Amino acid sequence: MSAEEPKTVAESETPTDPPPPEPTEAPKDVTEEKAVIPPAPPPEEKPDETKALAIVEKVPEPIEEKGSEGGSVNRDTVLARVATEKRLSLIRAWEESEKCKAENKAQKKLSATEAWENSQKASVEAELKKIEENLERKKAEYVEKMKNKIAIIHKEAEEKRAMIEARRGEDLLKAEEMAAKYRATGSAPKKLLGCF
Repeated sequence: MSAEEPKTVAESETPTDPPPPEPTEAPKDVTEEKAVIPPAPPPEEKPDETKALAIVEKVPEPIEEKGSEGGSVNRDTVLARVATEKRLSLIRAWEESEKCKAENKAQKKLSATEAWENSQKASVEAELKKIEENLERKKAEYVEKMKNKIAIIHKEAEEKRAMIEARRGEDLLKAEEMAAKYRATGSAPKKLLGCF
């Protein structure tokens, strides 16, 4: 029975339909599609590996639905997709370049600002050091003047002490001489000590 059924199917197809030209054309389309399809997957794989965009993923689905029209339409859509991806990659490269330029410009300005800050700090610190040196010099001068004044005061005090000691020695000698004179004469001094 199984052998009879395929024959009936074959017999029913032959008289009703004139499909012999279609099967002949269908294998040609299949071979054309096979020839067109292998070049198409490599561009689809490359974008998927390098870029995972939702737009790129959405575009192939409608193309596959329309793929029944022929290989040239499929090739045109693939070329359009490649052109779009190329344009998008150029835009991305331009964007990265502009970001890099902006980053470099900002970095250059930051380093210039830091250099300016460092030079300003250095000049202020140099000025402060100069003022401190002037103050130290003036302080040393004043210390020297004060030491000189102290030395002069000490010298004057020593002179006054020497004069006082000399006068005391003179007064003691005078008192001893007067006492010896009073003893020798036997007279009493006219002035007595204030405590008696």
